[in-house]
Amino acid sequence: MAQRGFFDLYERLAALLAAGDPLERLSAVVDFELFRLELDTALARSDRRCGGRPPYDAGLMFKVLVLQALYSLADDACEFQIRDRLSLMRFLGFGLGDRVPDAKTIWLFRELLVQAKAIEKLFARFDDALHGAGYLAMGGQIIDATVVAAPR
Repeated sequence: MAQRGFFDLYERLAALLAAGDPLERLSAVVDFELFRLELDTALARSDRRCGGRPPYDAGLMFKVLVLQALYSLADDACEFQIRDRLSLMRFLGFGLGDRVPDAKTIWLFRELLVQAKAIEKLFARFDDALHGAGYLAMGGQIIDATVVAAPR
């Protein structure tokens, strides 16, 4: 087995980008900070000065839910795919050694948004942001809407 080089990971990520990583395109066309206020309002997280593990960033967790929707992933499968796939790690801002949300954390985050009656509004805003940039989300793909024929 060949010795690993210092730039191996960088070169692998560059190759993914050159191949047209759809998640990089998604990051470029959707500003996920647009959802911050609505997420923070819906979650109304408690004061963390009393201790406990700090929660994952709400914007990051919303991106996890977007991944689930795009790739039809259950919570356990989503956890696995985040750990396994470089493109998902890069989209979420994780390095190889970073702690990633587990299936229970993903489930709980979604449940909190459902209870706050915010999840449908958030995904409607996400769809609007995609459409506003000229794209459609369709089963694991981000498609340029200017080349999609209208249904008959």
